Amino acid sequence: MVNPATFIKASLDAGKELFRQSPADGERTPAKRPVMVPIRSLGPTHGNRIEKHLLALDERDRYLRFGYVASDEQIGRYVAGLNFERDEIFGIYNRKLELIAMAHMALSIDPYLASRAEFGVSVLTHARGRGYGARLFDRAVMHARNDGVTTMFIHALSENTAMLNIARKAGAVIERDGSESEGHLTLPPADLDSRVTEMLEEQIAQTDYRLKVQAKQFRDILAAVQDVRNGVRDSRDRMPM
Repeated sequence: MVNPATFIKASLDAGKELFRQSPADGERTPAKRPVMVPIRSLGPTHGNRIEKHLLALDERDRYLRFGYVASDEQIGRYVAGLNFERDEIFGIYNRKLELIAMAHMALSIDPYLASRAEFGVSVLTHARGRGYGARLFDRAVMHARNDGVTTMFIHALSENTAMLNIARKAGAVIERDGSESEGHLTLPPADLDSRVTEMLEEQIAQTDYRLKVQAKQFRDILAAVQDVRNGVRDSRDRMPM
């Protein structure tokens, strides 16, 4: 059975980071893998952030994620076509409320293959090296098990070694066919541990998100106050003596 103390400690550790100064855009933070990464389910209200995340991918990353260099218009259509009721979208937010990593677990639309799902993931460049892709895969597998999915498929370009390594380490069987590879992972049935773990992780992820929203609002207020102070100071300095 999952130990709730592990989740509580990880949540508190994450909370300590909320009010720290965020790194400058493009600046890489030291690579480290947290004990627990808050990963929350994303709904239609997160559509704009999902689109912004995917648009931030460069041509190479778009090619690996979609199998072709998706244009901005194609990404817009992809996001507009997401079925949040059927599929499951997971995301990881940073302190700026930027979606730095996301995964799409698409359930099969074939009624004869209803117990199958396909996994896709993307991580922004500056957030790599922290195991986010693997954590998103683990989260998707756990949800898939609890949702009655028996087989997870990973369809990727053969050169997408990062995605294929994640699947391979999870125990997936990988078959290569020229420039493309496909992996399939047989999932065990859900049990009490998987159901309780998913429930706790989702609750903590939602709490973490709300704290990040409040922290960002607080930082924005401080920044606005500082701008006013700077404006008053500049006006005073320009006044004739």
